[in-house]
Amino acid sequence: MAKTPVVLDEFDHRLLELLQRDSASTLTALGEAVGLSASAVQRRITRYRKHGLMREVAVLDSTLLGTTTLATVLVAMERESAKLHATFHARMRAAPEVQQCYSLAGEWDYLVILCTTGVAHCREVADRLFMDEGNIKRYETRMVFDVVKSGLQVPTRVPVRRRK
Repeated sequence: MAKTPVVLDEFDHRLLELLQRDSASTLTALGEAVGLSASAVQRRITRYRKHGLMREVAVLDSTLLGTTTLATVLVAMERESAKLHATFHARMRAAPEVQQCYSLAGEWDYLVILCTTGVAHCREVADRLFMDEGNIKRYETRMVFDVVKSGLQVPTRVPVRRRK
């Protein structure tokens, strides 16, 4: 089922940019930054939540935990069918170690990002998710050595090209 995009105005774009940087900012500070009252900011945030555009979670810095191992997994499916892909999607969504999962165009069908507590745990998770699945032709796991950039910020508008 396709989701309907939320219609955003200039205030929304600026407010969402600020919230993505620091969702703990006060309503007053956010309002002052975008030119709205605190109550108007609250109404907009309530609308974002109601439409599923925004949810709030704690984002942990895995480098400070010292116990995380990241891996990317490229997955090629054996057969194409909506039901088999839906089963795979549900399996990925249910696994807490799956941080991200993307459907791809090209040679590979999916890119999966795993976050585990070590190499042995990573292998156990990969075996559980990809070897026992039944419709996976092949998969390749690549360990992440260093995180160069990890971000969660999403652009809310198409950048305006400036004419030279």
